[in-house]
Amino acid sequence: MQAKRWLWLVGHLFPPGQSTDAVTTTATFRVQPEHMWDNIVFYEDVEHPPPLLLRMFLPTPVRTDGGAKDVGTMVECTYAHGKLVKRITEIDPPRLLRFDVVGQHLGIERCITTLGGSYAIQPSGDHCEVALTTRYRAHLRPRWLWRSFERLLAHQLHRHILAGMTATARQSRRAEPASR
Repeated sequence: MQAKRWLWLVGHLFPPGQSTDAVTTTATFRVQPEHMWDNIVFYEDVEHPPPLLLRMFLPTPVRTDGGAKDVGTMVECTYAHGKLVKRITEIDPPRLLRFDVVGQHLGIERCITTLGGSYAIQPSGDHCEVALTTRYRAHLRPRWLWRSFERLLAHQLHRHILAGMTATARQSRRAEPASR
């Protein structure tokens, strides 16, 4: 609750703007793209707790309802004090999942509005590279002051999701029957 008051205060101290930005974080995995595709998770699905910085400045994720199986699918992401609604806009297995955020009610709207994001998976020999991108509208000014902090939060968010994908991939490997 204290973080929510802090964000409200920041939103009132710094006049709103309408700057649009995007942040991309990449990681390389020693698996084929199909395996990473099968283990895509949204922030709300990551089972281990978020790092301290995310817990301090972002709402607490609870769960995701609805799967990202088809273009047009709506995915409702529930938070402790709000929700985010994503619409899947592009699916190209095992290479690309793109979504737009069509509803955000998280209590941080005076600071930032999430516009959408994507998961891009590129093969590279026996490895693959996963790139997570978040598009957002930043409302806090001056931009030179806030942009670095927003980028830091976005990269932390992406690394947390990538760690969740890694954990999910490891669990699915353990669940697979052993070769004979």
